[in-house]
Amino acid sequence: MRVLIIEDEIIIARFIEQQVKANFNCTTAIALNFEEVRMLVPKLLPHLILCDINLNEEHDGIHLIEQLQSQYAFGIIYITSYQSKAIIERALNTKPLNYIIKPVDETKVYTAIKLVENAVISHLKFGQELSNTLPINAIELQIVRLILKQQTTKQIAETLFLSPYTIKNYRHRICTKLNLKDENNALLKWAMQNEDLIS
Repeated sequence: MRVLIIEDEIIIARFIEQQVKANFNCTTAIALNFEEVRMLVPKLLPHLILCDINLNEEHDGIHLIEQLQSQYAFGIIYITSYQSKAIIERALNTKPLNYIIKPVDETKVYTAIKLVENAVISHLKFGQELSNTLPINAIELQIVRLILKQQTTKQIAETLFLSPYTIKNYRHRICTKLNLKDENNALLKWAMQNEDLIS
C-alpha cells in the first residue's frame, strides 16, 4: 500500500509517517504544500492519502483532493481540527473513508487506517491514474456528480461556494461540450446513463 501524507506542519507529518510505517506494510511520502503534492502524486500513485484540511494555502485540502480525484483513484482520510457543518459537508462530497481529529496521536492514526485498510487494498482502481476520456474539467465533473445526486442549481452553488448564475453558466458549457440540448433534465439523464464514467 502506497500512502501519501499531506500536512504542512513537518513535525506532525513525520509523526504520522512514523506511525504508519510502524503499523502497516506500506511505502510513504510526505508533501508539505500543493507544489510537492503535484510532483509526488504522479510518481507515487498513492492508494491512500492522509490530508490535512487546513494547509495554509490559498485553497484548502478539500479543494486539493477534489482536483486530484479528477485524475487519480485513491482513498482519502482527512486530518482536521475543523468541526463546522459547512466544512464537513464539503469534505463528504469527496467520499472520505475516515477522519483523524487533531490533536493527532498513535491510537487515532492506527484506528483510522486499520478500519479502512482492507477496503483500500482490495479496491481495484486505487493507486492508479484515471483514464478520463470526458471532455470536461475537474470543476465541471464535480458539478455533474452533484447533478447525479439530484441537487438543484442553488444547492450546487451553495456546496461549491459559487453563485447560482456561475453554476448555470457551467451547466450550459457542460451541455455544449457533451453535445446535449441545454434543457432541464438533459444533464441529469446523461449523468444517470454514464454513472460509472463519472463516479
